[in-house]
Order: sequence, then structure tokens, then C-alpha cells
Amino acid sequence: MDALKAMAARRSVRHYNGKAIEKAILEQLVDAGRLAPTARNEQPWDFVVVTDRATLQRLGSLADHGRFIAESGACVVVLCRDTKYYLEDGCAATENILVAAAALGVDSCWVAGDKKEYCATILELLHVPAGYKLVSLLALGHRSADPKLHPKRSVSEVLHWEKF
Repeated sequence: MDALKAMAARRSVRHYNGKAIEKAILEQLVDAGRLAPTARNEQPWDFVVVTDRATLQRLGSLADHGRFIAESGACVVVLCRDTKYYLEDGCAATENILVAAAALGVDSCWVAGDKKEYCATILELLHVPAGYKLVSLLALGHRSADPKLHPKRSVSEVLHWEKF
């Protein structure tokens, strides 16, 4: 699937069937994340792929709006060294992974990390060294139910030429 079609097809899925995702696909997704644009070419990111069912359940219990991580096939935890633009860089990597997942037929949902109360606990759970920030938790898997579709605003509603 080409990038524009993947962006149009991507939806946040919060109901998973728990089926595992192939290691090769997970590696492709992380590879897409590492190819994201980055301020000053710092590439501050590291990724932890979680497939262990007990750890997925623990992540789901910690993330207040990410309970569904417990039923996902995997979770990619996007981490960044604490640089000036870690959040922008980490979010760019996150979006690359989400679009790549859609292109590969994997459902996903972005769960916030940065500045959440559970960040320190998750960093400890995953043995992340000091100096890193939790940017996002990406639930990945195959849907057990279709997501509720919310219409996107049209281009004519959001596009302004030369001035607002």
C-alpha cells in the first residue's frame, strides 16, 4: 500500500484479538520509526518491542487510556533521550510506525506517554536507563471489532492560502 493510502486507511483500533505479530513485521515497523525526520539529526530514539503477554497486561493496567494494550499482539514503546527536541522527534517516529503498520495490514493505536503519571513506572518496568523519556506506547495487533469511525475535517475546512 502506498503512503497516502496508508494514511487514509489508518484508524485507531482499541479492540484486539491477541494474535501475535510476526517478528519480521515488528522489525519493519521499528525500521520505519528510525527513518523518521529528526531535529539536528540527533536520532534520539530507541524502541522496546513488548510481546510477552504478562508485560502487555501490565502496560495496559498502567496506561490510564490504554487498557486495550493488554489484548494487543505487541506494543512498541517509543523512547527518546532527553534532548531539546525529543518530543517532536519521538512523535515523528511514532507516526511513521503507525502509517507503516496500516500499510502492512496491522491495526494500531497511539497511547500517550510523555508527562503521564505512569511514565516512571513503565521506564522502570522495561529497565530503561536514566536520561530517557517515554514518548508513546503503540498498541499493535489485529482488530476484534471495527473501530468507531469519526469523519475527518475536509481539506477545504483546514487549508488556508497565504493567510488564515
